Amino acid sequence: MGYSGSASRQHTPARQRPEHEYYYDHYDHHAQPTHPVRPAAIKLEGPYGDFRDDLVKQGYTVIKSAISPDQAKAYQQKAFDWLASFNTPLDLADPSTWKAENLPVQTKLNTFESYSVVHEKFMWDLRQEDGIIEPFSEIWGTDKLVVSFDSVNITLPNRADKPARSPWPHVDQSPLRQGLHCIQGIINLSQAGPEDGSLALYPASHALVEEYFRTQTDESSWKPEDRYYFGKEGIKWFEERGCKPIKVQADPGDLILWDSRSIHWGAEQTPKSDTIRTVVYAAYAPAALASADTLKQKKHVFEKFGATTHWPHDNMELRGLHAKLPDGQLDPRNRDRPREMPEYTDKLLRLAGVKAY
Repeated sequence: MGYSGSASRQHTPARQRPEHEYYYDHYDHHAQPTHPVRPAAIKLEGPYGDFRDDLVKQGYTVIKSAISPDQAKAYQQKAFDWLASFNTPLDLADPSTWKAENLPVQTKLNTFESYSVVHEKFMWDLRQEDGIIEPFSEIWGTDKLVVSFDSVNITLPNRADKPARSPWPHVDQSPLRQGLHCIQGIINLSQAGPEDGSLALYPASHALVEEYFRTQTDESSWKPEDRYYFGKEGIKWFEERGCKPIKVQADPGDLILWDSRSIHWGAEQTPKSDTIRTVVYAAYAPAALASADTLKQKKHVFEKFGATTHWPHDNMELRGLHAKLPDGQLDPRNRDRPREMPEYTDKLLRLAGVKAY
C-alpha cells in the first residue's frame, strides 16, 4: 500500500535506559493493574479516503515520496559522512572494513543514538521537512507538534563480525494505555525491497493487542514502560487469529507510519542484499499532549544533545548520552555535542518542545 507525497490535508521520569525488559505470557484474569489505565489520546475511525484508512485497518501505511528520491540520497550521504567521521579505516565501498572496531558504537538494534548524532544538523533538517510533518498533522488534526529525539539506523549488510539479529516482536505501547496514543515513523533513505532491511510487522495486530493483554496476561504485571515483547506463545495467539508477518517495502524518500500497538521489529537484509539500510526514526504528536513536566524533561534532553524513545510527548527516557565500549568504558571518541550544529529556528525549537506555540 502506498500514497503520494503529502497527505490530503502520566508521565514517567527521565532515566537512563536499562537493558531490554522482556514481558512474557502470564495468566490471571482476576488480577488488577497496579498502575492507572490511560484512555486513548485520539480515535481514528474514517473512512477518510486517504492513508489514514490503512492506519485504521492495517495499523500501518506507506506515504510515497514524502521527500524526493534525490533528497533522500543527499540525506543518506550526510549519514554516511557522519559514520565515516571517526578517523577509522572504514570505507563504505569496501565491505572488508565493515567491522565493529571501525564503527562508532552501535546498539543491538543497529541504531546509532550516541555521539550527539540525534541532534546533528542533517537529522534536524530531515525532521523539519514539510513532507514528513504533514501526514502527522493530518492524523492529529493540528500543526502544533513535537517530535521524538530518535536515532538513525545504518545497517551494513552481511557483516562477517555480526550475525543478523533474530526477530524481536514487540509493541511500543504499555498495556496500561488503551486505544491509539502514538504513531511511529521511519523516514526511508534507502531502498527497502524484499531482500533488504526494513520494518517487519503483523498487519492488523494493533486491533487485537488489547484483547491479548486482557485475556492472556496477568494485569497486575502490567508496567508503565512503553514496550512489551512477545514470546512464541504470544505470537502464536495472534497468528491463530489470522495475523501474518510482512516486511514493508518502500523506496528512498518514502515515510512508513505505524500504530505503536502494531507488533513489529526491524528486519535485517538477507544474504542476497547489498543495500546499506539507512533510515531515521521520527514520531510527532500534539504539543498539547505533553505535560509541563514532560516538556521540562524534553528540554533537558535537548540541551544535553541526548536521545529519547520513539515517543515525542511522553516517556522521556534519556538515552545515548555517553558512548560506551563493550567493556563498559567511555569511548574516547565520545562527542558531547553534534559534529555539525543545526540552526535553532523557531520551527526547530517548537518541534523540540523547547519553545511554546
